[in-house]
Amino acid sequence: MSTDTGSSRGAAGGVLLLCRAGPDAVAPVVPLLRERAGIAGAGDGWTLLVPEGEPWRNGETVERVATGWAFALAVGVSWPVLAVWWDADRSGCVLASGFRRPVPYVWLGNGTAVGEDEAMRTLGEGLGLGAGAGALLALTRPEPSVDGIGRLRGLLAALAGLGLRLPDGVAPGETVEGLREVVREVVPEGAVRERVEMGGGVRAAGARAGAEAGGSGASGGMGARVVAWVQVGLGVPVLVWGVRRRRAGWVVAGLVLVGDGVVGGVRAGAWGRA
Repeated sequence: MSTDTGSSRGAAGGVLLLCRAGPDAVAPVVPLLRERAGIAGAGDGWTLLVPEGEPWRNGETVERVATGWAFALAVGVSWPVLAVWWDADRSGCVLASGFRRPVPYVWLGNGTAVGEDEAMRTLGEGLGLGAGAGALLALTRPEPSVDGIGRLRGLLAALAGLGLRLPDGVAPGETVEGLREVVREVVPEGAVRERVEMGGGVRAAGARAGAEAGGSGASGGMGARVVAWVQVGLGVPVLVWGVRRRRAGWVVAGLVLVGDGVVGGVRAGAWGRA
């Protein structure tokens, strides 16, 4: 049975993006969303992203948008991304990891599972749940008292064993406006964050790639070079994948990343230093 129905078009919905890495590893790839996004730590080794955009309002399904966002984040990095989404009729999740095909799972609004057990097993394995994967399989069994949102909350509860801890006030089913209010720290489109070692401590700093590339000083120059390396490193696989699959959008995204990285690198001297 297809999980991509048109019933959610135009319906209110929401998406939580859960990255299996810390905020400082995740922030540099946020530009791949092509959206501003709220960012927050979500426990031990997890990061929560709440995109500010709601492109499903223009006729796309929440599921497809969530899948695209998760895949965009996961391309070119070593950690998986789990997108948790809901709309007026359904709820679900999708796991993205590198260039692998995303693994989705869907529940109807009343909590009825629409998917194969094997998909849920694959999801658990991809997140490294191991022996705790049994808790995920329980979410595929009939349970009349649990609706679709309840299924998502059960999913997140199962991931607590991997260190996931959502900030207070963040939960499936909450309004997008409410989620934005909780996750106040925003990474603008095109922004990056770097960790700078200073006096034995670690400081988180955020700045736009363009501003960093044009800046001066030791820390600014190093930041610009890091930005350039990250952009080119991400852009090349995105570009290659887009060309192979004949996906114009991904080709453009790859070209933008590589182009910005090369220009910023030239300004910062990234390509002329050992």
